[in-house]
Amino acid sequence: MGAMTQPHEPRVAYCADVLRRHDRDRFLACLFAPPERRPALFALHAFNHEIAKVAEVVTEPMAGQIRIQWWREALDGIFAGTPRKHQVAEALAVAAREHDLTRAHFDRLLDMRERDLETDAPADLVDLERYAEATTATVTRLALEILGAHDDASQTAGRHVGIAWALTGLIRAVPFHAAQKRLMMPGDLVGESGMDPHDLFELRRPPEIRPVVAQVAKLAQDHLDRARAQRRQVPGAAVPALLPGTLASGYLRTLAKLDHDPFAARVQGPLPGRGLRLLWSSATGRY
Repeated sequence: MGAMTQPHEPRVAYCADVLRRHDRDRFLACLFAPPERRPALFALHAFNHEIAKVAEVVTEPMAGQIRIQWWREALDGIFAGTPRKHQVAEALAVAAREHDLTRAHFDRLLDMRERDLETDAPADLVDLERYAEATTATVTRLALEILGAHDDASQTAGRHVGIAWALTGLIRAVPFHAAQKRLMMPGDLVGESGMDPHDLFELRRPPEIRPVVAQVAKLAQDHLDRARAQRRQVPGAAVPALLPGTLASGYLRTLAKLDHDPFAARVQGPLPGRGLRLLWSSATGRY
């Protein structure tokens, strides 16, 4: 293993800034990792941001597929030690080398992000759960590798926290996706609710979305509970990757108090006192 990347390097600063501006919750969680591990975490999450935003910035699937293919080829260079001249790719190459990151996890991420280019809603909760596992839970597994937490308890907790964090994020993103004429809630539940998706897409805040959101929120809470069942076996080194579980709990509680209305301003805003919540969780080894 080579010398750890210094956090003041321009490419690391770039990745940290991407995270600070676009995924503040994750950025704050990364700050509780050991300083020598943060550059790799910033690179990982900056990469995740790059591929997650593809479906949001392209106007047709072909353009998105080209971008995803660019990253597939970039990964070849990253794992060969010859990254493309791109700040995220260069930072990720260092992280992959220093922490022996698993290439298959990155491929799985890209495969599922390519699905984002489709417009169909997830068929059901199982389909949505599968999506959450292949995206955010996979990123959490890579974060655990960076932290050196390869044990079964950490990996199990990471899977459940990752799924819960993804589901919570998808709930909070309902208005954002609706403005893009996209629906990421389970199609069967939407059908059973009697909601006209066009009411959602026109941002009319249809009340029928609330029971759908409530069921997704329940699934997220179930995964948090299963993650916390591992807590006594999870080593302290793994906790920084699991801290989003603390924030997910806060967002889910706020959502429940507001009758699972994803359009509510308090749901859309940042979690009050999130820095202190993360500090307490980190200090006590909770998530």
